[in-house]
Amino acid sequence: AHHLIALGVKPGNRIATVLDRSVALVVAQLAVLKAGGVYVPIDRALPSARQGWLMADCAARLVLTEGVDELVDVTIPVLSIEPLMAGTGSSADPGLTLSAEAAAYVMYTSGSTGLPKGVVVLHRAVNRLVINNGYAKIDARDRVAWVGNPAFDASTFEVWTPLLNGGCIIALDATTVLNPSNFAKSLEQQRVTTLFLTTALFNKYTSSIAPALAQLKYLLSGGEASDGPSFLRLLREEGPVRLIHCYGPTETTTFATVCEITAIGETFGRVPIGRPIANTRIYLLDGH
Repeated sequence: AHHLIALGVKPGNRIATVLDRSVALVVAQLAVLKAGGVYVPIDRALPSARQGWLMADCAARLVLTEGVDELVDVTIPVLSIEPLMAGTGSSADPGLTLSAEAAAYVMYTSGSTGLPKGVVVLHRAVNRLVINNGYAKIDARDRVAWVGNPAFDASTFEVWTPLLNGGCIIALDATTVLNPSNFAKSLEQQRVTTLFLTTALFNKYTSSIAPALAQLKYLLSGGEASDGPSFLRLLREEGPVRLIHCYGPTETTTFATVCEITAIGETFGRVPIGRPIANTRIYLLDGH
């Protein structure tokens, strides 16, 4: 944070991060926020030209990354995170005071026009997602798996839920997550208590590793319309402790509504999206 401030980063400046889910990315996000900035996570797997377009679109002041040489189509300063993690800077809190209405990050969605659309998310929106939220009481005993792409909004829940509640982040790489057997072993070995899965992965893994998922304290799923049989398979395993279906577009900061599933019929179709999480109001509108 002090290094960014020394480089001229001011409150409200956008700082792009092009990093895989890792300790380095958490450090980068915390540094940006401590400096009063706004982090903009960009998928490392995107073509360099698209990365450059996103940085230009959000008016990023600079970019934090590991592989500096990878970003060939970027016209703003590129800063390697590795030297900044060496611990040679000041450990004092910069002491900047930000309003809850200040922007925390910008998350890009695909956009209805085909062009990515940046969604500005406020500090208070993140607080409402993870603190006294009414659906998951996380504390220092919890270990939250980080399996989502940092450029997608599920990572907001996966990172800030443990950080703001004293828990532990368990970052799992893509190779592990996409291998059912290895994924199940990692959940057990890392003593994961809380996991969010996209609907596609949830449907797949309730068939292949249901016993491992049943050991969790909280299992959350969402992103697409969910079907009853996947939830039924887990309920037959007598777990997890809380099985939660979530709904919410990026604009609502990850989850807007949740529905805890405790029972479901054999022929049940789509799973309800439930009710608003705490400190959230929804409106049901007709065609007009």
